[in-house]
Amino acid sequence: MSHSTVDAYPGVAGVVAAASALVRFRPGLCTLRVAGRSREGRPLHLLTVGLDRPRVRNVLVVAGPHSDERVGAASALRIAERVALDPRLHVGSGAAWHFLLCLDPDGTARSEAGPAVRRTPAEHFRHAFRPPADEQPEWAPSIRPADDQLPESQTLIGLIDELRPVLQCSLHGNDIGGSWVQLTRDLPGLAERLGKLSAERDVPVQTGTYDALYWRSSGPGVYLMPSPGERAQFDSLPEDVSRSTWIRPHAYGGMTALFEVPMWTSPGVCDSSPHPDPARALADLAVLLRHQSRLNRALLSEVRQTVPHLGADEARLLRVADGLVAMGPRVAEEWEGLYPSPVRLSCAHVAALDIAARRMSLRAAGALLQLLGTSALLGAARLRVAASRRLSRWADELAASHGLTWLPVPTQVDLQSKTALTAFRLLRDSA
Repeated sequence: MSHSTVDAYPGVAGVVAAASALVRFRPGLCTLRVAGRSREGRPLHLLTVGLDRPRVRNVLVVAGPHSDERVGAASALRIAERVALDPRLHVGSGAAWHFLLCLDPDGTARSEAGPAVRRTPAEHFRHAFRPPADEQPEWAPSIRPADDQLPESQTLIGLIDELRPVLQCSLHGNDIGGSWVQLTRDLPGLAERLGKLSAERDVPVQTGTYDALYWRSSGPGVYLMPSPGERAQFDSLPEDVSRSTWIRPHAYGGMTALFEVPMWTSPGVCDSSPHPDPARALADLAVLLRHQSRLNRALLSEVRQTVPHLGADEARLLRVADGLVAMGPRVAEEWEGLYPSPVRLSCAHVAALDIAARRMSLRAAGALLQLLGTSALLGAARLRVAASRRLSRWADELAASHGLTWLPVPTQVDLQSKTALTAFRLLRDSA
């Protein structure tokens, strides 16, 4: 049902169709309902596997929290199928599983544009859509005013309050890097299991990250959320981890685990040896990021002049590009001040920061290219050609710098689903 041999991500409609087939296959065990609606009116489907009994231990699996990270929906289906076929994972564990099949269907539908099968890095950034942080349902509650929350965020929060999950699994997918997990509470033994699962699939375990640079590690690739008051991330990022939807299960004694698997693997992200000259490397990254941000800013200015009247979709893309271009210099300044650092900077850390810098510029260029692709105005064609060439060149430079290898979608799904099931078993067995 999850089409595990196809090297392509399923679309939003295909995921719902597969979930419906699972319900028909196991009607007494599985149900499918609409838990809410997106901003554009798309249904937010919740698949449940397991029987509602007194004192049941609920597990909530959230797919599609970021619209350009599409592996989660396929992984959710894989987990659902395995749970449905193995009574030890539901009735034998006193558990019921609930799968929010796509938290951001509006953005994910936009990311489905372009080749359906394996893409190059340039094609990925040319077609992927990722909204600003305050339009991302997992993060929005930590940024937006309480009286201006996204309906998708409200649906997720409502489900957490309804189900009171012992475990919330958030299924992410980094475009470049390795496998890693973020936890709001420790799960002893998970790092060893992650290492084994990753090694069996020739996937590097990411020991240095941009997202969790300041987080404590309980083992290679497993990062623990800082305690309240401790530094959690770079100041240039608008999100507040302690106020995100990840923390909500703690009100009911639960926890959240965030699972990352890569689209393209990069061997540098697992090199935990000390970097020989981090100050020089960080300075070089700041120069690169400022240079690419300047080029994107100039293109952004030309786009504004060429396409002065924007519809809602174009305005959203412009806001994405504008935010990334503005963030570039702030991030560059922050990285220059990162040495000497409270964190021992390894080769993996520097590799992750290099990827993050190049990705930031590529996302901005991709948003501008998508915006230009909707315009028939005179001058837009010239800018499209220039933007496309620049994006392709930057993507090629990223691939060459980091030795990228495509990880087939079935392997991404297999690794993510098995890691999530392993986390559940560790939590169950420790209770």
